[in-house]
Amino acid sequence: MQTIARTLRLKSIVSGILLIAALGLSACGEAPVGDDSQIDPTRRAFAMREAESLRSRGARVWCVPFARNLSGVEIRGNARTWWKQAQGLFDVGKSPSVGAVMAFSATPSMPLGHVAVVSEVVDDRMLRVDHANWHRNKVSLGMAVIDVSDKNDWSRVRVESNPGSFGSVYPINGFIRPNS
Repeated sequence: MQTIARTLRLKSIVSGILLIAALGLSACGEAPVGDDSQIDPTRRAFAMREAESLRSRGARVWCVPFARNLSGVEIRGNARTWWKQAQGLFDVGKSPSVGAVMAFSATPSMPLGHVAVVSEVVDDRMLRVDHANWHRNKVSLGMAVIDVSDKNDWSRVRVESNPGSFGSVYPINGFIRPNS
């Protein structure tokens, strides 16, 4: 039953992505150029297919390959190493943008760190992310994240782990933007 529900959810997501792509193409006869207001639908579909393929083989879906597939930021290794590896190779900073990888610092409860891809910047204190394995072996799309840092610098966040419920405070290294 769970497999059927998962398949239906995945089909709905893929259908939605295809609809968005079709609407974008029909508006001007070509895909929008330089539109950074949403995640690339082709990348999202690829990342979702890869995650579903892993699950169908009984393999674990981890945050790192999902973020790499979705963002195009080609970094390997545990999430806790991404921030350091990105220095000098990618545009890194403290402000979020759609498509950027949010690099969580390692903590005692999250020793390998975590990475998530910004899917929407709602306002200066809230964004949404797409990521994997926040809930064990699952992909979460459009999960809200709020900036709770004293300086409004995205150095400390809370993630909406369940609808309407923001969890613990997590330290953030910053945002890694994919190369164009």
